[in-house]
Amino acid sequence: MEARLNPFTNPVLSKVFKHIVAANKVLEESTLPRSTQELVKLRASQINGCGFCTDMHFKDAVHAGESAERLNLVAAWREATVFTEAERAALEFAEEATRIADAAGGVPDAVWANAAKHYDEEQLGALVGVVTVINAFNRGNVVLQTPAGDYQPGQFG
Repeated sequence: MEARLNPFTNPVLSKVFKHIVAANKVLEESTLPRSTQELVKLRASQINGCGFCTDMHFKDAVHAGESAERLNLVAAWREATVFTEAERAALEFAEEATRIADAAGGVPDAVWANAAKHYDEEQLGALVGVVTVINAFNRGNVVLQTPAGDYQPGQFG
């Protein structure tokens, strides 16, 4: 299976992806914990059916020391006891922000308030950014039908 086109060699899409990658670098430098960022990226990718990003963020998280148990439970985080209250708030926010079309008015105030109990203003900004960036990557990869399974941690720098 091959992607419909290569976003890194397409003259227009390569420029778009470079900007999204640059935005992601800003988020990596934020004070939002890296483990939380990976959990959010994994959950949004699962919701969006992006196999490439699901594979990538599972492997990146394992490479960074995250347990397979926790990663396997991301899809069922509400019933799982392995996440902190802050992580649960971030996962709830990620779901609501990813499924924005499903709820009139977007992310409910209660979901925002719950996240704000656990994260400061900079971290909340980063959380919004992480969800925004991963949803952009998910949509691009789903449209392109980017195959999953071959990603290696650190492959993109």
